[in-house]
Amino acid sequence: MAFETTATRIWKHLAAEDRLEAAQALLREPAPDAFAAALGAVIRARRLRPQVARTMPAEQQARILSSVLDPGEPLAASLLIALHLSARRPLLVAFLDALGLPHEDGVLKEEADALPPPATDKLRDAVRGLEAAFPAGQVRAYLNTLLLQDPERWSGLAEVEPGA
Repeated sequence: MAFETTATRIWKHLAAEDRLEAAQALLREPAPDAFAAALGAVIRARRLRPQVARTMPAEQQARILSSVLDPGEPLAASLLIALHLSARRPLLVAFLDALGLPHEDGVLKEEADALPPPATDKLRDAVRGLEAAFPAGQVRAYLNTLLLQDPERWSGLAEVEPGA
């Protein structure tokens, strides 16, 4: 499976409603660094004074942020993580359950670090299960995000052909 090589490229390929959902999720519970980067992107996108951007309602900030196609690599990565840890959590849970990896509501537990990377055949079966249950674009964005976050653990995903 061919994947994008940066979070920014994944972000650019998301549908507008998915980018909005990601921006809303990020702004709902932002990490301090991610919030500062998001606010900076809003300021640059609309050429606003920082005070004005800070006082905007979160929904307006999210709409502006979702329209920024190149938010920078760290912010794009944070937006993708926020998207998957909010609205797409069932997808995460289904994938990790299919692989038999220990997790808490879709987030790998620390003991998973001691486990070897999943075998390609297990990954293939887990991906097939996701493709049967979730929209293809969501599955692809999730798997690509995983690979970018931890290339060592998820390198086998590159060998899985979609829909095969």
